Parts: sequence; structure tokens; C-alpha cells
Amino acid sequence: MAETEGRGNGVNPGRPGGMAGALRAYLDLTRAHFAPVWPVLFLSGFALAGAGYGGIPWILAGKVALIGLLGFEGGIVLNDYLDRNTDTRDVDPGLTRYWRPFGTRPLAEGLIPTGHALALLLILALSAAALIATLPFPHSLYVGGIMAYSYAVEVFYQLAKRNQQFPFAQLLGRTDLALFPVAGYLTVGHPDGVALLLFLFFYPWAEAHLGVNDLADLRNDRVRGMRTVPVLYGVQGTVAWIAIFSLAHGGTALLLLQHLGTIAWGGCAAGLILLLLANLWIAKKRTPEAALGALPLFHASLFIYAASLILESVF
Repeated sequence: MAETEGRGNGVNPGRPGGMAGALRAYLDLTRAHFAPVWPVLFLSGFALAGAGYGGIPWILAGKVALIGLLGFEGGIVLNDYLDRNTDTRDVDPGLTRYWRPFGTRPLAEGLIPTGHALALLLILALSAAALIATLPFPHSLYVGGIMAYSYAVEVFYQLAKRNQQFPFAQLLGRTDLALFPVAGYLTVGHPDGVALLLFLFFYPWAEAHLGVNDLADLRNDRVRGMRTVPVLYGVQGTVAWIAIFSLAHGGTALLLLQHLGTIAWGGCAAGLILLLLANLWIAKKRTPEAALGALPLFHASLFIYAASLILESVF
């Protein structure tokens, strides 16, 4: 508990000050070490659409990657902005150290003024929106609509999970992650059967990942008063949640793969093996520590999926 005392009041003994301290705080706020994943995930949809619509317009790839990076980072800052008060109650630093390169929650600890974080959020979101506006119509409308929806559903998710008896927040809230590669697809493609299959492929993964993430953060969510899946259904119910959505993900993978080739099949097989290992580890240990240890397997599977879809489209 000593680690949480004084959070949110701007007093952080032992933290580096000056430019170095500010840089570390902003790197934690944006989860900087995960930043390369977001444009790759966004580009996976872009590449898949390009392959299906007459060739990949690589001249747009840099712009598309930047849209994905800025848009997702804006959502991450929004997450911390909404949770800036509840995060002051944390008692277990494990998940914070995993997600943030320097292991701090900058808004809860007063390392970054709330107004500065809000300004950064606006800069990221408006920059992404400006780039989206340069896409040809109706692609700009598709992608802009998904971005607006994703930010709105993130707000709903963060607020609704504080007072619910059924996990509506989780079931609706993680549609944003599943729609992220779909938005990449719609930068050059149109709403079609492949876009739907792409959403159905990533949505169960997002729900299974959410269960793992929340199980790893169970001690904090209890003291925060959050109604997450482990709080609502206990550890055993969360293990079942993760397993059910992992199985559903395997089923939807087969549907998507009917439209893809050898590279995508290989990447999907590798990702599913990692998810199987993660599920077995969590089912055996049934602890927050086990869930935290399984998170890298989930994140590796996501990166492999995205990379294999890009390589499939290129070759």
C-alpha cells in the first residue's frame, strides 16, 4: 500500500524530474513500447483490402500507418484520462509495469497535469481525423465513423463497467479493438464479406484478451470497485470466459482463412498455438500472476496474425 500513498497529488519522491522525468511520463502514458504494434495491425486490414481490390496502393501505406498509430494512441490516452481518479487506488503494480515501460500511471500519480493529457488526446485525435479526411470518399466516411464510434464506446466501456450486473461494457466495449483492423481495410476497401469476417476473427480474440487482462488486474479492480469479468464471475468464471472466446476465435479463424492462402494459414496456426498454451497455463494456475504471464502470448499472437495478413497480401 505504501506505493499508492500520495498518488494523484503531484508528489512523487524518487521519480526523475526535469525533461527526463517528463519524457518517461509521456512514454508511460502512451504505452510507447507497444506503439509499433498498432500501425502493423491497422496495415494488416489495409493490405488485405488492397489485395482484394486490384492491388495494394503502397503509396498510401505511410499515411495509413500514421492514421492507425495516431488514432490508437489517442484511444490509449483517453483510457488513462477517464481512469485518472480510480487508478489512484491501485495496490498491485504488476499490470502497470507490463503495459508501461517505466511502470507509472502518470495521471494518477500527478506526473502529467490532466490538462496536458487532454491536450495530447486532442492533438492525436485531430491529427488522425485530418489524415482520414484526405482519404477518398467514401473511405474517409467509413474510417472516420469507426474512429468516432471507437472513442465513444471507449468512454462507455470505462464508465459502464463501474456499475453493472452483466458485462455489457466488456461485450460492447471491445468492439473497438475488433473494428481497428477493419478500419484499416476500409481505407481502400468497402464493407463486404471479408470485412465482416475480419471483425468476427478479431472480436473473440479481443474478448479473450480482455478476460486475461482483467484477471491480471483483479486485485486493483476489487479496490477500485470495477465490475469486471473476474469481479462478476470469479476466477473460475473468467477462466471459462477466456476459454470460450478463444474457442470462438478458432472457429472464426477458419471462416476467414477460407479466403486466404498458405502464409495466413501458417500465421494463424502459430497464433492459435500460443493461445492454447496461454489458456492451459491460466487454467492450471488460476491466479492473477498466471494471467499476467500469459499476456505476452496473447500479444505475440496478435502481432503474428497482423504480420501474416500483410505478408499474405504481398506474396
